[in-house]
Amino acid sequence: MIVAIDGPAGAGKSTVARAVAGRLGFTYLDSGAMYRAVALAALRAGAPPEEVAPRVRIALGERVLLDGEDVTAAIRAAEVSDLASVVAARPRVRAALVDEQRRLMADGDWVAEGRDIGTVVAPDAECKVFLTASPEARARRRAAQLGVDPAIVLAEQVIRDERDAGRAASPLRAAPDAVTVETTQLGFDAVVDRIVALAQSRR
Repeated sequence: MIVAIDGPAGAGKSTVARAVAGRLGFTYLDSGAMYRAVALAALRAGAPPEEVAPRVRIALGERVLLDGEDVTAAIRAAEVSDLASVVAARPRVRAALVDEQRRLMADGDWVAEGRDIGTVVAPDAECKVFLTASPEARARRRAAQLGVDPAIVLAEQVIRDERDAGRAASPLRAAPDAVTVETTQLGFDAVVDRIVALAQSRR
């Protein structure tokens, strides 16, 4: 079974998906970490991400490994985050990573989160969720994580939202059969409970 959780930046997809996977006993797939890893590899190599994506080896689990190196912390650096959304808009990069994501999820039970899991990577997923919140709520949550000014996060988020929604390759949008979970007024546990219940009803 695949539980696909999509949504915009700052919606809480990673923390929610990880908790849902834990509750269900499924494997968690952080597709965003894969794009961040490609961005990091491109920065280090000084090479176009299109050249880097097909040849790097990315392993996901409790830690993120890039060609065998633990880059869990490195891929969260500001410069990597900035480049990751640009990298994710490149069709050749997306094609390479979508193929890898499909390969990973070919067997077993998964909770996968990203921008295009339910629309492109796993359109036949049994359970699809579009996780969202108001721009202000998303900016406040991300700012609290990073310890920065919410106004700065909001300005950067607007740019990223426009880039994600407007890109030609796999634009951010809810799958027609996805259940939208609006989290502006919901606590973390309530969000997780709702998605777990939804997944269990689809088994």
